[in-house]
Amino acid sequence: MKYLQNKYLKIVLAVLIVAWAVQQFVQGNIGNGIALIFLSLIPILLYFRNEYILLTFLRLRKQDMVGMEKYLSKIVEPETALMRKQQGYYNYMYGIIYSQKNLTQAEKYFRKALQLGLNMDYDVAMAKLSLAGIMMQKRKKREAQELLTEAKKLDKQHLMSEQIRMLQQQLKKI
Repeated sequence: MKYLQNKYLKIVLAVLIVAWAVQQFVQGNIGNGIALIFLSLIPILLYFRNEYILLTFLRLRKQDMVGMEKYLSKIVEPETALMRKQQGYYNYMYGIIYSQKNLTQAEKYFRKALQLGLNMDYDVAMAKLSLAGIMMQKRKKREAQELLTEAKKLDKQHLMSEQIRMLQQQLKKI
């Protein structure tokens, strides 16, 4: 599957399938043409949503960090294989994995993910909340407080309000 990693190859494949669909329409095979048009949507979808990152999100829902790392390791040269936002999620996932192992590495990945950008406010809030926890571990109170405030602003559905409140209580003890 490494040959499907190249984002430009996915677009070329979609264009070739659409050309084949047009040829089927010209020959009078309308059903085949319509089916090929729908088939061409798969590489276009995978251009915008990398398949390994999607599989990593499924592993995250099951709390399978080993499986997450396995799928992320299949992405070779993420700088060229992924779009900018996908690179952000790539780093975000590695930040989640390393938050269990090595806080310095996790901090590096979360900062890079925030720099590259994440699509959802919830993900940005989660990255900032995780960074705030790391900053608390490193006794950087002011930076942790700033990150908590930003995370609280981004948490519009109040899904992380309990974690934010807990970290603020711990921050008072520092």
